[in-house]
Parts: sequence; structure tokens; C-alpha cells
Amino acid sequence: MSTNEPGRPLPPAVMPPPPPPHPGYAAGYPPANHQAMPGYGAPPSDVARMMQYDAAKKSAGIAYVLWFFLGGIGAHRFYLEQTGTAVAQLIICIVSFILLFVLIGWVGFVVLWVWLIVDAFLIPGLVRQYNQALATRFSL
Repeated sequence: MSTNEPGRPLPPAVMPPPPPPHPGYAAGYPPANHQAMPGYGAPPSDVARMMQYDAAKKSAGIAYVLWFFLGGIGAHRFYLEQTGTAVAQLIICIVSFILLFVLIGWVGFVVLWVWLIVDAFLIPGLVRQYNQALATRFSL
């Protein structure tokens, strides 16, 4: 025992009793009523859904940076999950580069260049479309 004065013991610390166990834990783990308990498959709250949306939404700024630096290979469209047209841009770029030595590759680069100019105006709408679909998915 500890003492505060020589020969006098300190009083024992008064500890509150531990909380009773949750009734769901008596039957085992996971609790039988795990759907009703937070953290065990309960439907996410509005705050959790908003956090998921904020983490997954796309930015027009990032899409424009990708368009400017890697637009020829469709990086901005991959970012916005427009995979079909992104693959088409990538294929046009690769085939045009391969055919460049025969001078016919310039045609593909001109087509790709025009497509990229059009994409500069389409990016805000594509971002809005993606984010609206994402918000709809998280609102269910």
C-alpha cells in the first residue's frame, strides 16, 4: 500500500462500476441485432453519405489539368469514367503515332485535336453529370 504520511495508508480509489454489457454481445459476436446497432451494417447516416459523396466526387479543375497535359491519350475521360470514348482517344493517338512515318498519321492527330477542343467545352457538363449520378446513388 502507498502512504501519504509515514504509517498512514492512502484510501482506495473509488472506481465507478463497469457498464453492463450490451445485450447483443451476450449471444456472441457479432450481436444478433447487428442491423440495429451503429457500425454493424446499419444504414449510413446523412453525414456518412455526404462524406462518401465528397470523397468520390470529381473536380472540373483536375479534369482540365488532365485534359491539358494528357488529353491526347484520353486521361480526362478516364478520370470522368467515360471509358469507351477514352479508349477511342487512346487508340486514335497510338495508331496515329504509328502511322506518322507514312504521313497518314497526321489525319488522326487532326481528328484528335478537334475532339480535344470540343472536350474543353464538354468537361463541365461531364463533371456535373458524373456528380449528379453519384449524388443519386448515395441518396438511396
